[in-house]
Amino acid sequence: MAPAKATNVVQLLLGSTALWLSQLGAGTVAASKSVTAHLAAKWPETPLLLEASEFMAEESNEKFWQFLETVQELAIYKQTESDYSYYNLILKKAGQFLDNLHINLLKFAFSIRAYSPAIQMFQQIAADEPPPDGCNAFVVIHKKHTCKINEIKKLLKKAASRTRPYLFKGDHKFPTNKENLPVVILYAEMGTRTFSAFHKVLSAKAQNEEILYVLRHYIQKPSSRKMYLSGYGVELAIKSTEYKALDDTQVTTVTNTTVEHETEANEVQGFLFGKLKS
Repeated sequence: MAPAKATNVVQLLLGSTALWLSQLGAGTVAASKSVTAHLAAKWPETPLLLEASEFMAEESNEKFWQFLETVQELAIYKQTESDYSYYNLILKKAGQFLDNLHINLLKFAFSIRAYSPAIQMFQQIAADEPPPDGCNAFVVIHKKHTCKINEIKKLLKKAASRTRPYLFKGDHKFPTNKENLPVVILYAEMGTRTFSAFHKVLSAKAQNEEILYVLRHYIQKPSSRKMYLSGYGVELAIKSTEYKALDDTQVTTVTNTTVEHETEANEVQGFLFGKLKS
């Protein structure tokens, strides 16, 4: 009988402990009232490589084009490398033109996605053209569009007779000594093979002072992932909708009585001393 009693006692203790732990866990969950919020932009996630190029452009136009030359087909590694490896690869390429301080600033810019709105701005400009169907990249030569490299020479022949396009302050212009040249705007995603093919042809013409070469970011197939923003404060204010019904009849009566007493106290034989004092 003793072993049986001991077994019953142990089972009773284990059951009590399990019940106490379950109640403790339930109490912890009930006591937790924190709210976690994520702030997502209206546009999809933008490539870090393009954001890095905008960081370079802010340093100088020369560094932008130098960085571009080293990453012409870098995007192909994104398909085989992990996100973290690709991130480090971009930093390594940028490190060829930046010191340690500016590399840390670039990392910070990545963390808060500081240059993502600039990429989206170019994407919106490209959408207003609009882009030709099925083109990974395309050029606009004085309001004429094409996504075929062999048609560029043909469109340049009569470009002077057409209206020159408006260039924005943030446009990336290939370094040249002449400005009064036919303007060729390339819409492409830096780092892709299609971009590299267009860039080789246009940069050669720009170096020969045949054209004014302008680059604007364009992503044919934007990411399906949301663009989550960091470094922004979000407050969730929850207003209580509980109202209490109070009987203010007594409060009004007391107030009126007090006013009458004050009036009587200030009046002596028809003279209102309260008004005379004021």
